[in-house]
Amino acid sequence: MIVKRKYWLLITACILMISCYNKNKEERNVFHYNETTGIASLDPAFAKNQSIMWAVHQLYNTLVEVDQNLNIVPSLAKSWDVSDDRLVWTFHLRDDVFFHDDPVFPDGKGRKMTASDVVYSLLRIIDKETASPGAWIFNRKVDSLHPFTAVDDTTFQVRLIQPFKPMLGILSMQYCSVIAKEAVNKYGNDFRSHPVGTGPFQIVAWEEGQALVLKKNAHYFEKDSSGARLPYLDGIKISFYDSKATEFLLFREKQLEFINDIEASFKDEVLTKMGTLRKEWEGKIILQTHPYLTIEYFGILVDTNNMLVKNSPLRFKAIRQAINYGFDRRKMILYLRNSLGTPAESGFVPMGLPSFDSTLVKGYAYDPSMSKKLLAEASYPDGKGLPVIKLLTIPIYSDMADFVAKQLSEIGIPVQVEVVQKSLLLDMTANSRALFFRGSWIADYPDAENFLSVFYSKNPAPPNYTRYNNPKFDKLFDAALKENNDSLRYELYREADQLMIRDAPVVPLWYDEVVHFVQPYVKGFDANALNLLELRRTKLEK
Repeated sequence: MIVKRKYWLLITACILMISCYNKNKEERNVFHYNETTGIASLDPAFAKNQSIMWAVHQLYNTLVEVDQNLNIVPSLAKSWDVSDDRLVWTFHLRDDVFFHDDPVFPDGKGRKMTASDVVYSLLRIIDKETASPGAWIFNRKVDSLHPFTAVDDTTFQVRLIQPFKPMLGILSMQYCSVIAKEAVNKYGNDFRSHPVGTGPFQIVAWEEGQALVLKKNAHYFEKDSSGARLPYLDGIKISFYDSKATEFLLFREKQLEFINDIEASFKDEVLTKMGTLRKEWEGKIILQTHPYLTIEYFGILVDTNNMLVKNSPLRFKAIRQAINYGFDRRKMILYLRNSLGTPAESGFVPMGLPSFDSTLVKGYAYDPSMSKKLLAEASYPDGKGLPVIKLLTIPIYSDMADFVAKQLSEIGIPVQVEVVQKSLLLDMTANSRALFFRGSWIADYPDAENFLSVFYSKNPAPPNYTRYNNPKFDKLFDAALKENNDSLRYELYREADQLMIRDAPVVPLWYDEVVHFVQPYVKGFDANALNLLELRRTKLEK
C-alpha cells in the first residue's frame, strides 16, 4: 500500500508538471498526439522509422498505397499496367493533384504534379549524394540505365531488370513519396524541415523538441463518398515528450487524442493480464488492437570475418540455438506485455501475412533441456567456460532483455544487458559494431519478401544487420521473386524462412499487435496491420 501511495503521488506531481499543456478553444478540430522518440526529418528519403513515416504520410502521397485490408490501391496513380514480360510497369497518373502552396512556387501557389516529379523523387532515393537509408529498396530491381521514365505528364514507367511481383508494395513505401524539386533546390539540407508535398496536411511550424503543427491542405485532391473534400480535421499537433508515462498522463487528461501502446508501469493499471481493459476504464477510453506486421527480435552478428564474431561463442550455431530455446516467450508476453502480441515460435515472417503458416515453419519454443544439450555439443557443458555475452538494448525494452538474460543465466548462459540510446544502437548495428542487439522489423508493405530481405546476403545493413550469408537462402529468395504464382511463391518464402531460422542469426521474441488507446470522441480512426497513422477520414465529435 505504501509503494502504491508513493506511485500515485508521483503521478499527481507529473500531472501538475504538465498542466501547462492546454488546448485552446480554436484547437477543437486539431488532432493531438505525442511522439516520444522525436522526429528526425520530414524528408521522405529518410523515412526509415515509424515516427518519420507517420509524419511523412500526412504530408505526401505515393503512387499507390495500402488500404485497411492490406490491398494495394490507387493514390497518385489512377491505374497501372504490366508488360507481358513483367519488366515494365506503366502508371497512369491523376491530373488534379497540386503541391502545397509554398514560396518556392511563383506567387506561392502550388503547381500541378506531373510524371517528371515522380521520376525526380525516385531517382533521388538512389542518388548516392542523397544518402537515403531507403536506397536499398531498388537494389537489383530496377534497370540501371533507365529505371524511371516520364512518358508524358500523366504517364510514368518503371523498368525492371527481372520480374518482381512485390513492386507495387515497394512503391507504396513512404520513401517513394512524391516531392517538389523546387523545394529541394531552394532549401537544400533544410528540406528536412521545409516539406513540400501533395498530402492532406501541410506544415505550419516545427519547433524541434517542442511541437510540430500541420494544417489542412485546402486543395487536397481526395474526396469522400459524398463528395466532401478530405481531410475532415483542421490540423494536427505533435508534441515531443520523451516519457511514455507523461504521454499517458496527457492522454488521461484528454490532452491527446490517442496513444500508441502504453508505458509499462501503467499496463497493469489499465489492462488485465489477458489484454482487455479493466472495468474502471471501460467507457472512458477505447482500446484498439489489431495484428501488426512486425516482429520484435534480438539480432546476432554472424559475419565470421568480423573480429567481434571471431572471438565470440555466438559464432557457433549451437550457442545461438541454445539461446533461442532458453527462455519462455509465452510467459514473457503474459507478464510483461499483458498478452498483447503473440510469442514468436515460428519464423521471422510474422502473423498476418498470407504466407505465414506456423505448422510449416517451425521456430523455437521454451526447452531448457534442449539448450543444455546444445551447450554440451558446443563444448560448454552447463555453460562452463562460456564467456559473458553482452546484449545491447534501448531503454523501453530493458525489461524484456532482463527477463531473457535471467532465464538464460539459469541454464548457464551468462548475458549482460547494456542499455544504450536508440541513435547509438542504430549506428552500431548499421556499422556491424553490435554483436548481440535488440531489433524490430516493421513491414513496409504486406509481403514476406520485405521481411526475408533482411537476410539476403547482397543487401547491406540496413536491412541485413546480422550480415547473414547463406547461398541456399539466397537461391530460394531469388526464386521466390521470379515466381508469379502466389501459392508457389509462398512455399519458397516458407522454405527460406525455415532455413534461416535454423541457422539462428536472430532470436525472435514476439509478433506484435497494434495497440491504440483512443478517446471516445475520436471517430473514423482505424488501425491497420502496418500501423500507419491514417487521419484523412478522422473526425473529432466533442
